[in-house]
Amino acid sequence: MSGEAQERPQARDEGNPERRDLISRPNRIFARFVIATSLAALGFAVLSGLGHRWEWWSFKTGFLVLKWAAYAAILSFILSGMRMIATRPGRGRLGFYRNLFTLVLSAAVIGIPAQALYRARQVPRIHDITSDTADPPSFEALLPTRQAAPNGAAYGGLEIAIQQQTAYPDIDTILLAEAPAVAFEKALSVANSLKWEIVAAEPEALRIEATDTTWWFGFKDDVVIRIRPMDTGSRLDIRSASRVGRSDVGANATRIRRFFKALGKD
Repeated sequence: MSGEAQERPQARDEGNPERRDLISRPNRIFARFVIATSLAALGFAVLSGLGHRWEWWSFKTGFLVLKWAAYAAILSFILSGMRMIATRPGRGRLGFYRNLFTLVLSAAVIGIPAQALYRARQVPRIHDITSDTADPPSFEALLPTRQAAPNGAAYGGLEIAIQQQTAYPDIDTILLAEAPAVAFEKALSVANSLKWEIVAAEPEALRIEATDTTWWFGFKDDVVIRIRPMDTGSRLDIRSASRVGRSDVGANATRIRRFFKALGKD
């Protein structure tokens, strides 16, 4: 009887989740710390861009916030991995799937700056892209805004042109069969469909100027479209330039390609 009495409390202890999980108070605090760190990393990563969009801070501060959010995510990733090993199935401990969640969440946060860094290394550090590097379309309505911006309004010249032609050889002048007036209306319709903010649309000058705002950081990039008549049809050139930042991480080239695709000339 005494042996049975000793076994019964032991059986009850083994069925107790607290006993089975072996989670002491310090361990519970540690687990909550890991989850809180991963959630904080996600929150600050999202806020890094929105803070600039909402004009809380400069884009440089936003990048710094994103950098530290990535550091927090790396810490959470390492700690989550350690806890996953300790709570893996078969060890008699709970918490494996909770730790898996924080691991995946941390990896997602790390992936945001990692992906941007990877893209930045694949493209030249330029921020002004045009289909006509010899005679790029010039800003007129947006000229005061461009002159007040860090990147200015002037095109960078031959050095920038060579880098662009090497990285984006597909971006070139578009030849259209339509008459200039028809081509203008078509280009304006495409610009509107892409949700660009139209700043100027001048049918007489055959020029369109617009601003496109990125969704996360709220960067404002300016676009100018120029149409010139030809003997048969029209010649369309476009220029997309960032107001801030030495590198656009390929954003302006992507914008022009989307315009060409919507125009039916990809």
